[in-house]
Amino acid sequence: MERKPQLDAFGVTCMLGFAVLFAFNQVVIKVTIEGIQPIFSAALRSFFGLIVLMIWIKLRGIPLRMTRGQLWGGALVGVLFTFEFLCIFLALDMTTVSRASVIFYTMPIWLGLIAHFLLPGERLSGVRLLGFGLAICGVAWAFLDRSSGQASLLGDLLAQCAALGWAAIALTVRLTPVSEAPAELQLGCQLLISAVVFFAISPFFGPLLRDFEIIHGVGLLFQSVVVVLFGFLLWFSLMKIYPASDIAAFSFLSPVLSVFMGWWLLDEHVGVEILGALALVCFGLVLISRRKKPLG
Repeated sequence: MERKPQLDAFGVTCMLGFAVLFAFNQVVIKVTIEGIQPIFSAALRSFFGLIVLMIWIKLRGIPLRMTRGQLWGGALVGVLFTFEFLCIFLALDMTTVSRASVIFYTMPIWLGLIAHFLLPGERLSGVRLLGFGLAICGVAWAFLDRSSGQASLLGDLLAQCAALGWAAIALTVRLTPVSEAPAELQLGCQLLISAVVFFAISPFFGPLLRDFEIIHGVGLLFQSVVVVLFGFLLWFSLMKIYPASDIAAFSFLSPVLSVFMGWWLLDEHVGVEILGALALVCFGLVLISRRKKPLG
């Protein structure tokens, strides 16, 4: 599809759905890993998600062909995807959805900063730099707060590493030939590599099953079908059409929704400190998403 200079009504609608889905997904992961060890859960999610994706590819008649350059880019994206979800699954096992989400969804900060130097037309200046500073203050506040619910410094650091991994994926998709491959094949590379790695290392993270119940299986099914097919696939498709910073910055809704869902669905304690950090991060992301309008 033709690239567009900014989000239009269709892009905004898609990003609204994306924000809601991924906010709820944080809650689903948190619930699922109560019954399935985090890394084994990630492995199963990638494995079953790959099966669903292959069915989708078969039904749509998408050829399973990639150039050598696309394969190398796909392999790199797969490694980064594995790193991202290794970190976020472990983070959610150590800390609350609210804390992890405030930090994890700072991805646009790091994407915007790196895109400033690497991607033409996506420079940070003026108001957007102010947004970057506010968001960084929000992240620092979240790290310093040790009183809001299940606080874990290691969990916070892992959530931050996951955000950096996510930003690296977005940049890799834009800067390597893998961007020319269908979104389904890009996603397939990630699911295949992550499934292999997660299955291989999961025995080192403790018993594969915890207190398993049906709800944990339902959560795994939701992640494998709904999140993989409609979430990841949608995000990769949008990344090929709209500017990276516009797509990323619109995700400021996700931490807001994640904090709300963590409080509402999981009865998490949300202190004033986390709410303050959330406000700074979200306001910063709104400013980062702004673009200078042409004169005349």
